[in-house]
Amino acid sequence: MTALMRPALELSGVSRSFGAVRALSGVTLTIEAGKCLGLVGHNGAGKSTLMNILAGALRPDQGTLLFDGQTMDNVTVASAQKLGVRCVFQELSLCPNLTVAENARVLHPSIKGLGWRKRAGKLIGDMLDRIFPGHDIKPDALAADLSIGRRQMVEIARAFTVTDGGQLRLVILDEPTSSLDATTARQLLAFVREEIRTGVSCILISHMLGEVLDYSDQIAVMKNGQLVATGPVSDFDRQSLVDLMSGGEHPDRGVHARAAHKFENAPIAVRAERAGRGLPFIARHGEVIGLAGLAGHGQTEFLVSVYDAAKKSRSEIHVDGEVCFVAGDRQSDGVFPLWSIADNIAVNSLRVLRNRGLLARSLEHALAQKWGSVMNIKAPSLEDEILSLSGGNQQKALFARALATTSSVVLMDDPMRGVDIGTKLDVYDIIAKEAAEGRSFVWYTTEFEELEYCDRIYVFQNGRIVSELAGDEITEVGVIGSSFKDSNAA
Repeated sequence: MTALMRPALELSGVSRSFGAVRALSGVTLTIEAGKCLGLVGHNGAGKSTLMNILAGALRPDQGTLLFDGQTMDNVTVASAQKLGVRCVFQELSLCPNLTVAENARVLHPSIKGLGWRKRAGKLIGDMLDRIFPGHDIKPDALAADLSIGRRQMVEIARAFTVTDGGQLRLVILDEPTSSLDATTARQLLAFVREEIRTGVSCILISHMLGEVLDYSDQIAVMKNGQLVATGPVSDFDRQSLVDLMSGGEHPDRGVHARAAHKFENAPIAVRAERAGRGLPFIARHGEVIGLAGLAGHGQTEFLVSVYDAAKKSRSEIHVDGEVCFVAGDRQSDGVFPLWSIADNIAVNSLRVLRNRGLLARSLEHALAQKWGSVMNIKAPSLEDEILSLSGGNQQKALFARALATTSSVVLMDDPMRGVDIGTKLDVYDIIAKEAAEGRSFVWYTTEFEELEYCDRIYVFQNGRIVSELAGDEITEVGVIGSSFKDSNAA
């Protein structure tokens, strides 16, 4: 076999355990040079553990790894980088107190001497221009000041940068579009295909099955730490992937399941007067309202303003009832990292978990067990630390926290980021059931398929509501057209 035909990476019998939990069991997999491998599986299937091993962040208990035909016994982060392996993790790794340019320099210590900031800024800026034309990210911007979508863009661009004559061989993208809007996601995936044509290999991990089917050359499916299927992309479709991941337990339920619901006479749960700043916003009790548009155009800020209005009177926003919030940026706004899973679930319900003025641990335990079971959180015990869970399971805990409350309005800030397709379908059913009982959901999402589960959607542009769509108007063409409409038309 010539060097040109040699696989970029080969794994044989790779296993890894964390105490009694077996995260990987005898994984054997080949990643071809100049190909994109789509890797799919439920949360907890072992995908992130496998990627951490390839990136050198973890060592396997058993098995061998061959990079470009060379056996690597002790892969480290440094040695993987020298081999041209880069990984964009689902939980972003930028240093929040550093600028975009300084974060780029962390990956490239050879950038030094007088004017290194300018050179690092040009390196990352040029790559951002290549991948995301039209971005507005400045090299001197602090990472902490960027939205989660823009942080993800910087992390992705940094992974593709090369210095000192280095060669990029394999890029691992773990949920790379989870915080990107449809436009930037397409820009990224088109760029990935361009890089693959130059000989770079890619592993694309995504719960967005359409992306995997459209942009991969091969697909590998994982379940319970094992590979259950591999093959060319032509061997799979959406339903077969769902069946392989879930054992057929989660059939695709389709969309527009709530189209028959009528809300004209339902009382108003949230009203926001937007005089001079776009269309007014109305959500009635029992409605599922979607917020759409390009990422970073005010959707999250609107959700926060509604949450604040429920806590204190604001003349322009009226809220009928209590509200709760499901954050999409679980690292910054979601989990309490030092607490247990159970405590994270129950923290918003403490008012109803008291007995004679004191917190009743038995009630807290029962509440956590109930909603942990509803959300199918995979953990040996709910008393384990929340950070022992995979990213998707942490997100399930945040959903459980919100749904366990007595709130009549649930605000959701792109909450399905990094959640597997089976759990998504279950959550969609739970949302429909809760809405049928009178709860209102205001749901910002970057995934168009999720907008199809909404009764109405409001499209945001530059912080203003520019369109309201309902029923058959909720199409991808309609959403994109509204996102780019003349800002003076609203």
